[in-house]
Amino acid sequence: MLDFLLFAQPGKIYPAAIAGILGLLIGSFLNVVIYRIPKMMQRESDNYIAEELGKAPPHTDRFNLIVPRSACPHCGHLISALENVPVFSYLFLGGKCSACKARIPWRYPLIELATGLLSAFLIWRFGSGLTGLATLPFAWLLLAMTFIDLDTQFLPDDLTYSLLWLGLLVNLKGGFVPLQDAVIGAATGYLALWSIYWLFKLTTGKEGMGYGDFKLLAALGAWLGWTMLPAIILLSSAVGAVVGIGLILFAKHGRDKPIPFGPYLAAAGMLALLAGKPLSQFLYGFL
Repeated sequence: MLDFLLFAQPGKIYPAAIAGILGLLIGSFLNVVIYRIPKMMQRESDNYIAEELGKAPPHTDRFNLIVPRSACPHCGHLISALENVPVFSYLFLGGKCSACKARIPWRYPLIELATGLLSAFLIWRFGSGLTGLATLPFAWLLLAMTFIDLDTQFLPDDLTYSLLWLGLLVNLKGGFVPLQDAVIGAATGYLALWSIYWLFKLTTGKEGMGYGDFKLLAALGAWLGWTMLPAIILLSSAVGAVVGIGLILFAKHGRDKPIPFGPYLAAAGMLALLAGKPLSQFLYGFL
């Protein structure tokens, strides 16, 4: 039975269904990660600044991914286990807090559902061997970073570095690409955007992107190898340009207001994982 679930070939339904259920649970946790990691970083920064100024730290209570318990941000109602069942609790509660009836953002069940469906698809696509299982944290980390970047325009080092080192470990014995290609991909991914950043800054005096984008592309290079980097950069840049122009023209988005690039890199990285060489051939042929 264990072999049937953990070492199944691609296209099997039962392992994919188990992965989907696991993905729903992980999606619920990702909502916590997306909400709390930026706050944890801000609290740490506030305490550091206070310490440097010789003042008492403003944050002394425990605040991490586990403590305190999740609560309604409007009334402080502690969320029970029955109110925290992925997707179903949202539907059962009618999208409102059970205590104060404040509206629960639709994004929470959407992230849970997306994580569940994507997890199921990846195991169906790659099987439940070691390589297939490795695609799950790849997708989970990209999802978390996408929404954190959308909210804060920041990609936390804890997540980008975790993705990078995990990619190198997965490729120790050639999980997706040879280790040499993974190492070169990590270095090339970082240096590619680092070079563009400094070229743009020296030319215009402005910062075109953040260092988190360098680290994310380095992590994608560690997973998929250096040969996939041109396709990832081309695809993410093209989609980012189209979306950016659309926001400026139709959503009155200011030209000087930055647009996070991480979500486009994450989406391009996921497509590169799924499509691989056909994606590269299509983009190069189109150009």
